[in-house]
Amino acid sequence: MSTDTIPPHGGKLIDRLATPDEKSDFLAKADSLPRVRLDKRATSDLVMIAIGGFSPISGFMERQDYLNVVDNMRLASGIPWSVPVTLSVSEEEANSLKEGDLVRLDNPNGQFVGVLQLTEKYSYDKKREATQVYRTDEDKHPGVKVIYEQGSVNLAGPVWLLERFPHPLFPKYQIDPTASRAAFAEKGWKTVVGFQTRNPIHRAHEYIIKCALEIVDGLFLHPLVGATKSDDIPAEVRMRCYEIMMEHYFPQDRVILAINPSAMRYAGPREAIFHALIRKNYGCTHFIVGRDHAGVGDYYGTYDAQKIFEEFEPGELGITPLKFEHAFYCTRTKQMATAKTSPSNKEERIHLSGTKVRGMLREGKLPPPEFSRPEVASELSRAMQVKV
Repeated sequence: MSTDTIPPHGGKLIDRLATPDEKSDFLAKADSLPRVRLDKRATSDLVMIAIGGFSPISGFMERQDYLNVVDNMRLASGIPWSVPVTLSVSEEEANSLKEGDLVRLDNPNGQFVGVLQLTEKYSYDKKREATQVYRTDEDKHPGVKVIYEQGSVNLAGPVWLLERFPHPLFPKYQIDPTASRAAFAEKGWKTVVGFQTRNPIHRAHEYIIKCALEIVDGLFLHPLVGATKSDDIPAEVRMRCYEIMMEHYFPQDRVILAINPSAMRYAGPREAIFHALIRKNYGCTHFIVGRDHAGVGDYYGTYDAQKIFEEFEPGELGITPLKFEHAFYCTRTKQMATAKTSPSNKEERIHLSGTKVRGMLREGKLPPPEFSRPEVASELSRAMQVKV
């Protein structure tokens, strides 16, 4: 099966970019439309809906889709979907809007970026969403904190993005689903593996990526550059690390580096499904799921994000997860490995957490070469010292 026949999730790649005529009409009405200002996550969601990254979703979720996703990881139609995509406002703001109206959507800077056709507004149970989607109701969890701080009413309906502007930081890496599918087809790739991370790339990432690359035609290196936690490494630093890896350590003709403009939810297992479906829409046939995918703190088991794929029928998701154990540097065999391939004991295994590495960088220390390629470690150190 060639990549140009791999159907997007739901069978059709959604396109909610306003046509020139629609844009002209919306701009003419701009000052008369009621306004809602989006936060960073909702702005990213608007973009992802419009470019087809969230296919088959064409707008912010109506009540039945929302409830089904929260409780059953499915849209009302039965199509698998694991994370709610909603636009929340205060009750006071919701009361000023009428169902059936067009609503002007502004980005956090107040710029007119999209339009919502308001089909429904509804209240929702924040605690239920938290416990079902994030498996906790603690506000210490960054995803749960967002829910508790957002408005109590969801606005629903189809959306239009007025214009797809180049990314302000990474314009050459902005490759949307239509373009990525075309690129895969042009390269003749029949199988493509997607890789997701919000962190700088390190040796364990490199190892599992290259293991996956042994069994597919191409790699879609797709780091997330939307909203993340304040203590995560900035997107521009992470992207520079990927550029270094592309230049020195990956085969140029078998890898495409592109940005994923969506925001992190930190929903662990649920987000692993979410990330896989997004990559399916970009044209990937396979998706890497490693240790604690999209996790935060100690909220999820080490391999919960892999186990959740078993809750769906074989082939139902339309993308194949490639599940990898925690990789480390084995001092006995002098190479990267996992427990499946290494004969070593715990004392012979070097693996550092992102928290420990950030601590080392703040102290001006470079992570060891067993953890990070020296060029990447130097870039991280330089960036961290500038930040400090």
